[in-house]
Amino acid sequence: MKKIFLLFVLAAFTLNAFSQNIFSLFGKANTFFDLFAAGKFEEAHGYFSEEGKTKVTAENLKQFWTGLQNRLGKVKAIDATGSKNQGEFYAVTVSGEFEHDTQDFVLVFDKSEKLVGMHLPPKAVTYRSPGYADSTLYKEKSTYIQTPGHQLAAIITVPKDGNSFPVVVLVHGSGPNDMDETIGPNKPFKDIAAGLAANGIASVRYVKRTLLYPAEFGKAFTVKEEVLDDALQAIALAKTIEGADLKNIYVLGHSLGGMLAPRIATLVPDLKGIILAAAPARKLTDLIIEQNKYMVAQSKDTSAVLQKSLADAITEIEKTRLTKLEKMKPDSLLLGLPASYWVDLNNYNQVETAKKLKQRIFVIQGGYDFQVTEADYNLWKEALTGNNVTFKLYPDFNHLFSQQEEKGDVVQYQKPANVEQRAIEDLSNWIKGL
Repeated sequence: MKKIFLLFVLAAFTLNAFSQNIFSLFGKANTFFDLFAAGKFEEAHGYFSEEGKTKVTAENLKQFWTGLQNRLGKVKAIDATGSKNQGEFYAVTVSGEFEHDTQDFVLVFDKSEKLVGMHLPPKAVTYRSPGYADSTLYKEKSTYIQTPGHQLAAIITVPKDGNSFPVVVLVHGSGPNDMDETIGPNKPFKDIAAGLAANGIASVRYVKRTLLYPAEFGKAFTVKEEVLDDALQAIALAKTIEGADLKNIYVLGHSLGGMLAPRIATLVPDLKGIILAAAPARKLTDLIIEQNKYMVAQSKDTSAVLQKSLADAITEIEKTRLTKLEKMKPDSLLLGLPASYWVDLNNYNQVETAKKLKQRIFVIQGGYDFQVTEADYNLWKEALTGNNVTFKLYPDFNHLFSQQEEKGDVVQYQKPANVEQRAIEDLSNWIKGL
């Protein structure tokens, strides 16, 4: 799901080149972090340009450094190690060694050698295949799903042995996503496809339209264009797979995909069932507010400045509750999404829609999920009853259904961790009716 918090603003790069005194910039970068280590945040703040100072305060710097040391331990060594010309700006990479881990930083300077931005680049950690992904048990085929004006790469994964097998269509969460739903070094859809296939169940996964056609989403749109049209085509593709049991086609929707799975099921009444994986039962607005409150609480910062920032953010988020456009233009942006999107989603009640379905439903949820929480799982459980609904809560799983030691935050997604085998087994058994 989308998050509305921001620590540092990185200025946009332009195309005009300029020469820069690299040694001077390296010295400034090193001194900047020396001031951090000495707790001299007001002096460090002086390194920013006038515009930069309006976006980052000395208190922000203190909060950032305190949070970093709480996570990584005290700094042992920190030095500028690289540089890159970025049009009218210059990016200096600074490598830090801390007690418990390493962390790189990128400082962006303007022509006057003033800081205009800073960010932490993600570590280059690669995906690792789970132990249950036995490639001798399945095969994969590359193909496409197509709608007018769109062609999206897809992969069909099928068990090598057997016939008349179930097929699961995997539907992504919000935002641009590849076919594996890659987040950092993690690929939950790739894990699920391999795990299901090893258990005799086929799957279809595909690139989300927002990744390949981003220009189309700069105007008015709804979840029809973002999710539904392509999900329907993926289901149609699933029905063409040789050996597929056409009476056993399922949709697994993750996060936003899970929220929309009941809507998909109403459009494809011959689906056998849907899987709601970390699916919001509440409005998207409620989740975004909850996420922001959680991140502020995680920071353990009780300052009036941060509390005011949170209150201001919530005021802006509340504006997304509209259910009618009235005088507002459909492409008017609210939290980066057009008004048409919010109206469509706010007029959709996923819980009430699910209650009317005759298909099988499996609701799965991680207890350590901070994006879609156990509160949503409980709402599903309270609303859905009957022999066609199954529930499974994994207390130690996060939003990606990997096992964790704590609830954590977005940093957790930068560490490799596969979808747990327990979830794969439960999904497989439920689909097979075991």
